Amino acid sequence: MYYGFDVGGTKIEFGAFDADHNRLIQKRVPTPRDDYQALLDVIAQLTLDADSELGSQGKIGIGIPGMPDSETGALFTANVPAAMGKPLAADLEKRLNRPIRIDNDANCFALSEAWDGEFRQYPSVLGIILGTGVGGGLIINGKIFTGKSYIAGEFGHLRLPVDGLDILGRDIPRVHCGCGHDGCIENYISGRGFEWVYNHFYQQALPAKVIIERYRAGEVKAVEHVERFLDLLAVCLANILTIIDPHLVVIGGGLSNFDEMYPLLPEKIKPHLLSVAKVPRIEKARWGDSGGVRGAAFLNLLD
Repeated sequence: MYYGFDVGGTKIEFGAFDADHNRLIQKRVPTPRDDYQALLDVIAQLTLDADSELGSQGKIGIGIPGMPDSETGALFTANVPAAMGKPLAADLEKRLNRPIRIDNDANCFALSEAWDGEFRQYPSVLGIILGTGVGGGLIINGKIFTGKSYIAGEFGHLRLPVDGLDILGRDIPRVHCGCGHDGCIENYISGRGFEWVYNHFYQQALPAKVIIERYRAGEVKAVEHVERFLDLLAVCLANILTIIDPHLVVIGGGLSNFDEMYPLLPEKIKPHLLSVAKVPRIEKARWGDSGGVRGAAFLNLLD
């Protein structure tokens, strides 16, 4: 059996999967945000309960919004304060007497999509999450490419490109990012950025859902905003595609549900690529909110 934990800032989702990737158990519990011992207890108890229910000792994978230090295993995870700086995997291994795999939640999302029945044909899959921020993961031949320091795929922390400044205006504020830098693209092309850019140009704070509803109704400002936003997204994606040149791009997160962007993005991206480059297939994520826990479980299929 394969156990996956998607540990978020507010909830932990647990899933148990068989060898054919069928989900047998699904549970969600609140995340102990500020109590490390309680966090260990919750994960351990969910594991032992599943062992008892399924009559076997499952292999464990954990996805978390952050990354482990490549040398010490200590986590950098601002959204789960209880685990910040803690060797979560090592401590759980002692508690549960089995190996623990742990990786960034965006990498787990990308892995889940790359292992989708339709998408497994592609040698390289780029997963992009357009949610509160911008996350990403790169899967090559079915395996996560993490890089030396586990930061491969942190595309949201690239800076606004020159063409992006042409689209938004050279005087666009360089929004301060949680990473400590200014002008990271996640502050402009995430779901939160979608709303921020609209507010910047029209001095009206609206949720993304309302802006999209107005776009679909043909409201002038909303149409203008979406065109501007997709131009900006295309520029940012083109830079990433020029570096990686993947066979498939899968988009997740809240903005992935804006279906109108999929037929528009390829033509907007194309002018920003090298003349010999081909725009890869771009698809909406197939597994939605369950992608993280599914990918976490699949960390144990990578041997």
